[in-house]
This record gives sequence, C-alpha cells and structure tokens, in this order.
Amino acid sequence: MLAKIFEETLKAKFNLVVGYQSGNAIDLAMEKGEVICRGMIVTGHFSREPFIAWHKKGFDRHLAQSGDTRDPRMAEVPTLGELMDRYKTADVSRRVAQVILAGNEYGRPMVAPPGVPLDRVKILREAYSRALKDPQLVAEAKQAKLEIEPASGEELQALTERVMNQPAEVIERVKKLVGD
Repeated sequence: MLAKIFEETLKAKFNLVVGYQSGNAIDLAMEKGEVICRGMIVTGHFSREPFIAWHKKGFDRHLAQSGDTRDPRMAEVPTLGELMDRYKTADVSRRVAQVILAGNEYGRPMVAPPGVPLDRVKILREAYSRALKDPQLVAEAKQAKLEIEPASGEELQALTERVMNQPAEVIERVKKLVGD
C-alpha cells in the first residue's frame, strides 16, 4: 500500500512483487535479493529482528517516512509530507495519502460503543492516560522494545473527523487505490 501511495502522491514508479504470505517471507526475500524495497511501520522496524541485525550490518537504507514528523532514529530521512511539498503534490492526492495512512496514527486505540455518556468517556480517557504513564508498564514496554506513543481521545477524535470529512473525489480515489 505504501508503494501505491508514493505512486499516487509523488508519481514514483515501482514494480510491485506480490504474493508473499507474511512479513517474515518478505524479510527473507529482502535478504535473498528477490526484492529490493520493503515498507513497514517505523516502530516495528526498530524493535525486532531481522531489522536490529540489519542496522548493525548496514544492510538496510531508509528512503522515506510516512509520518508527518521525522522519527529521531531516522532524522536524515525525509517524510512523505516533505517530499509532497518538494514535488508540489496536488491537494486531492495529499488527502488520499492522509486517509490511507491515518491507520498508523490510530495505533491500537481503546474504543467504546456509540451512545456511551460523555462523562463516562471522560473517565475512561483519563484512566487510560494514567495507565499509559504507569512506571511499571513503561519499564515492561521498554524491556520488550515496545514503544508507548499515546494519543489522547480528543486527538483521535479530531483525526477521525479529519479523515471522514473528505470530498467525493478523494473517497473514490481511495477506493480505487485500496481496491487495486
């Protein structure tokens, strides 16, 4: 999907190799030289094998980041937003990328069903925020090489409203891109 977004927004050209059944199979294909590029989420890339070993060996090279802000571990690598600015990407293509990539911003959200009273939503949000700051949880996550990057319920709600409020042209282009 990331390659399709780069084609949509930057007019990059890729020869996509499909059919691998898992991320591990793609990783092995990279090591064997069957494929020369792989897209994935930054947090996963820096927290597990084979990527940790790849970094030590200098095996991989980071080409671009999909987030809006540069990850400090790849401070020299441009973001998609920066590349879209450089190559003057049209607004409709920027919106398509925003909609598709929003899933990365959600992470693993906790959700409640519709109709939960706002006072209860507030209690749940505050409890969740406190839990993510618990020193024991933070220490366990660090030991497991997991990142805790909390977003507030208000931030996720605003993201949802941004993603859902799109013109028909953007919706159609997203459907086409995802459906291919």
